[in-house]
This record gives sequence, structure tokens and C-alpha cells, in this order.
Amino acid sequence: MSEKINFAYNLSMMTMGKVLVVGAGGVATVAVTKMAQLPEIFSGIMVASRTKSKCDSIASAIGGNRVQTAQVDADDVPAMVTLIRAFKPDLVVNLALPYQDLHIMDACLETGVAYLDTANYEPPEEAKYEYSWQWAYHDRYREAGLTAILGCGFDPGVTGVFTAHAAKHHFSEIHNLDIVDCNAGDHGKPFATNFNPEINIREVTQKGKYWDSGKWIWTEPHEIHRPLTYPGIGPRESYLIYHEELESLVRNFPSIKRARFWMTFGQEYLTHLRVIQNIGMARIDPVIYNGVEIIPIQFLKAVLPNPGELGENYKGWTSIGCRISGLDKEGRERRYYIWNNCSHEEAYRETGTQAVSYTTGVPAATGAMMYMKGLWKRPGVWNVEQFDPDPFLSELGRLGLPWHEDFDIDLEL
Repeated sequence: MSEKINFAYNLSMMTMGKVLVVGAGGVATVAVTKMAQLPEIFSGIMVASRTKSKCDSIASAIGGNRVQTAQVDADDVPAMVTLIRAFKPDLVVNLALPYQDLHIMDACLETGVAYLDTANYEPPEEAKYEYSWQWAYHDRYREAGLTAILGCGFDPGVTGVFTAHAAKHHFSEIHNLDIVDCNAGDHGKPFATNFNPEINIREVTQKGKYWDSGKWIWTEPHEIHRPLTYPGIGPRESYLIYHEELESLVRNFPSIKRARFWMTFGQEYLTHLRVIQNIGMARIDPVIYNGVEIIPIQFLKAVLPNPGELGENYKGWTSIGCRISGLDKEGRERRYYIWNNCSHEEAYRETGTQAVSYTTGVPAATGAMMYMKGLWKRPGVWNVEQFDPDPFLSELGRLGLPWHEDFDIDLEL
């Protein structure tokens, strides 16, 4: 699984195929909108979700009968199999919940269809995510001649491609990798999450973890933090948390000595988060209320603002990138920063979503394009950094996420 995959980037390698997108939230809205703009790549598009009306809204906003819709429960493998066999896609893009990854992968295996997602599997009963469950499918996908592309959002996703780009073009050895994620936007709500509240709160409240000298170091939630300066934004307090791409990146780039992930949080957000935890509303185990079994965090999700509806009043920018140090191709010390800044307002004007959805949906559409073109296509289960980064990054800017790089600057870390 640490094998690097390289394909020559050839613009003449143009193929066309059908894609089934599972999920109908903000990320799916962006991904399907981008796919619909590329009829030379995506000959047919279907979006399917448990709630068909959400799919219909996406299709209606795009117009032109470009997008078909369907109702499906992604946890129901036979139902997914029936839908896949009826629509006959070349690729299934999973933009549903991380709990559903394995069920969708099973359906793809049964029907002989390629798979792509943006977030790794997480069991519903435990706030724990790791790639082991999905990596275990590698031999079955390889033997079936099917490609599975894991973590093709922004982080994970573009951050892995950024790292692969750095390794291919600028470094002989990467020693230190710091992924930095800043949301400097303001949605005007006292408290809201930028994607599914259940997943978001589970992610940011768990213990921190980072890679150092061949082992994982655990920290208490938000224990380590420092101000970092983000391009065009300025200094923001940034907190060390664990994020899933660290697991695959230290495996696929073994020269890495230290790998960390930093995310910005405002004090008001952290205060709300502490209260939610202290009163038990972040619990993922069931409780009995009025004789009915409920899961507190799922109830909380029902009363919090819908992330898909934050875009209209969202102002400001996101900035996500990789700060890397190590040895350049000549063996000299090198410091390198590669990043993207995305405007909440511009994302809303184009797709009706905010920048967090936009920065995940655009890479998902780009990765689907890479598969359709045959550039990211090889039997087995692969993380994005194991493919050639060049064609992906060439298209990423064209589809709305231009990237920038700087050399031998103060990385602050």
C-alpha cells in the first residue's frame, strides 16, 4: 500500500462515463454542479440520497435535465446494488456519512463499479476513524479489477496531493509536515458547524494525535495551540488535532519524521463546544427520554443550524495548506508552503454553498474526472497521494480552487 503510482498526464486521454453521487448535502451540491459543467467527461449524472427531495433540489438548481435523482438508503446494500445496476455508473462517488463507507464499498464490489470518497470510515458507535477498515478491501478490489480512491476532499484530499506534489518536484526527503486549516469566515450564528454537526463535533472533541519519530503522540483535546499567520487573513489561534490523512501520509512518505494537523477555532466556538460536552449533548450512546431511545448528539444535530444553509450570510475566507520542510533534490535544507484560499461569498454566488462545502466538493469532482480520464485508475484501494499529483492540480485551479506556493519562508512551526 505504500507503492507510489505514476501516470503520464496526457490531455488526449479523454473518456466519458456515468457517475452516481450518493449524498445530497452541501458537498454533493458543489460536486454535482461541477460535474454538470463537464459534459465531455460526465455523460450521465445521478444523485441519490435517503431524502429524494434534496436530490431534486440539486437537479433543479442545475437545470437542463443534466442530473437524474433517486431515493436510496446507503446503509442498505441490496438497495444500493439495485440502484447501481439500474443506472449502470462507471464510478460511485460517496458523499454520504462516513458510517456508510463500507456499505457503499460492498455495493460497488458486488456490482463491479469503481469507488471514490472524501472521508474515511468511522463506526457509528465509536468516535474513531482510521483507514484500516477500508485498506482491508485492497485485495478484493484489486482481484476484481476495480479502483477505490480514498479521501478525495480537501483535507483529506488536496492536502495529500499537495504533499505528493512537494515530494515529486521539490523534495528528496520530507522531514516535517504541518497541515494548516483556517476558517476565518463569519456566518453570523452563535454556534454552528460547517459540515454535518454529528461528524464535526465527534471529530474536534476527540484527543489530539500527531506523528513524531516513528510513533504516535497523544494529547488532550485542544491542549496544544499557537497563533499561525495565514495568507491574506493574518494570525489565527490554531489547535493541534488529529486528522485522518496523517495516517496515510506517514505511511506513504516514510521519510516524514513529524506530521501534525492544525485547525483554527474561535473562543466562542470552543466555549459552546465545552458546554455541549459538559451537559452530555455530545454523547454518542443512546439515552431514554420519555420512554424513547435517543442519541444526544443526533438530537443536537436536529436543532443546530443546517450547514447547507449557512452560505447566504457567510463572509470571509478559508485557507488550507501544507507547510513542509526537509531536503530538496540536491540535498539542501528546504522550507515550502503550498495552499489555497477560498471565499465564502464567491462559493455561495456560484453554488449556493459556503467555502467548506466548496473546498470539499470541487476536489471530489476533480478526482472523479481523474478516474474518468484514466489518469487515476488502478485496481486496489488507494489514497490520493499515491497517484500522480500533476493532472489533478492542473484541473483543480480551473475548477475553482487555485493554489499557491512559496519557498524558504518562515513556516512558524
